[in-house]
This record gives sequence, structure tokens and C-alpha cells, in this order.
Amino acid sequence: MNLLVTGAAGFIGSTYVRMLLASELPGIGVTRVTVLDKLTYAGSRQNLDLTDPRLRFVEGDVCDAELVNALMAGIGQVVHFAAESHVDRSIADPGAFVRTNALGTQTLLDAALRHGVERFVHVSTDEVYGSVVSGASTEEDPLDPNSPYAASKASSDLIALAYFRTHGLDVRVTRCSNNYGPRQFPEKVVPLFVTRLLDGGRVPLYGDGLNVRDWLHVTDHCRAVELVRTGGRAGEVYNVDGGVELTNRDLTERLLAACGREWDSVDFVTDRKGHDRRYAIDGGKLRRELGYRPVVDFDDGLASTVDWYRANRTWWESRQVAA
Repeated sequence: MNLLVTGAAGFIGSTYVRMLLASELPGIGVTRVTVLDKLTYAGSRQNLDLTDPRLRFVEGDVCDAELVNALMAGIGQVVHFAAESHVDRSIADPGAFVRTNALGTQTLLDAALRHGVERFVHVSTDEVYGSVVSGASTEEDPLDPNSPYAASKASSDLIALAYFRTHGLDVRVTRCSNNYGPRQFPEKVVPLFVTRLLDGGRVPLYGDGLNVRDWLHVTDHCRAVELVRTGGRAGEVYNVDGGVELTNRDLTERLLAACGREWDSVDFVTDRKGHDRRYAIDGGKLRRELGYRPVVDFDDGLASTVDWYRANRTWWESRQVAA
């Protein structure tokens, strides 16, 4: 079976493909992997082993209907990671997010339906639920996105689920909490802080630093996606949590310690527009139905992530975000 993975030159998608080809995921039925990636600023061929004969790389846009239609012929299943994903960028340029995340998903779904694709896994985010004052969002809770990014992902979720309800296409949706790990583009908080701190620079902390996020190692996320692909139910949504809730101040403190720096390296900056105070998702459904458990201890995972950036300076030096 030929598996199409979109956005697989990026952080999470490339991790999924590397794990799949290294037999670190079940890979049930997969004999070939086709990667479709536009190679935006966040994607890189360096994230994949393009010499692997089981891997085919295609540079292209998920919104290119002609390309997507041609590519979908002969595809058995789809795992759709491709997305614009940075909230700050979505505030500055929301149109790019609506185009890629909503229209791109619809373009893929149309082609999948046309070619009789067996299964379509759509990878989404906990941000679609909006800010959660207390408790945790379940898959049945209403969507309440607050940023253009979150709204575009909520739109793509609803479009994907509509193809199940209208056409019977086997669509499965995952919604994950904040990912961290190697090869993450240094605009997100962990790699941004780590690379700047390793360079002796300063880091920006929004507002009072008390916004809360749940943290999930990228390899645990990929294991969850594979569980949903191989054992999930059509038309269902599965939350993927890491079980580690931290304020941004707590996270900053851990990153400072890991990089051997002090609080005098931190600048408290004006809060982001519409900054959600807390994300929290209930991952009980995935645990009950598919036996998911995160296996990467957060402290170990964070330490190994910092070590990766320390050892792979050439990878990130050309990708740094300007201070």
C-alpha cells in the first residue's frame, strides 16, 4: 500500500515518516511512502532520507488541484500533516492560513474521494477548542477558536468530517497539544528559546508568562497518529495529550536551566493579540479505545531536545528567526 503523507518535510510529518520507515511505528500495510510538501520556510529535504527506495518525494502545494489529483491515483491511505501553524504569522497573514489549511484540506479530500482512497487521517490541534478556564476539552465539546490559525484548523476539521458524513469517506481526525522535539523550526517557543539561549542571546516571554500549555513529545504524537490510522474508527475525533501542563514561566525556567542561563536573559514583552490563556484536552478516548500512553518523560525529552540543537547547530543557524 502506498501511503501519502502531506507536509512531511516539516517537523511532525518528517518525524512520522522517519519513524515509519525505521519500523518504529507499526506501518501496517505500508510498502511505499509518498511525501507531498511545498517546502515553505518550515520544511526541508534534510529532514528526510531521500535515498530510501521506499520513499518518493514530490514538491508541491496541497492547493494545487491538478497535482493533487494526479498524485492521489494509486494512493491507499492519506495522513495529512500539511498546514500553516504559527499563530503570530496567522495574525499577520490570515489569508495564507485559510488557503492552505481549509482549501488545501478540501482539495485533498476531493481527490481522495475521487480515487477511492481507503482512509484519510487529518491531523489537527487542541487550539480549535479555544481557551479552557478549567477542566479539559473532550472531543464532543464545541469548537471555539480564537486565532486565525485556530479558526482555519477548525474549518479544516469540519470540512474533513463533512466528507465522512456526506460521502462516507473514512476520515479520522486527531487533535494534539503542543509538540516539542528535534527539527522543529525555531519560531515555536522551545526551539526559539533554545537556539537563542545557546547563542548567548535573549528570549521574549509574552505577558505575565502564566499562559498554560500541555506538552507532547513529537514521537509520542506520531505513535498516536499511527494508532488512529491503524486502529481508529471512521468519522471519529481523537485528542492526543502529553499529560504535562506547564505555564510558560515554568517552561522558560526549565529551558534556562538546560541551557545554563539565568532569568536576566528573559525579556517580558507585550502579550500577543487574543492570546489564549490555557489549552487543555482530555485524551481519555484515545487511551481507552487504542491503548495510547505517552512514553517520553518530559524532563528527559526536553533535555534530549536541547542536546539535539546543541549538536546540530548547522541545521538551525540558517533557520533562525530574527530577534
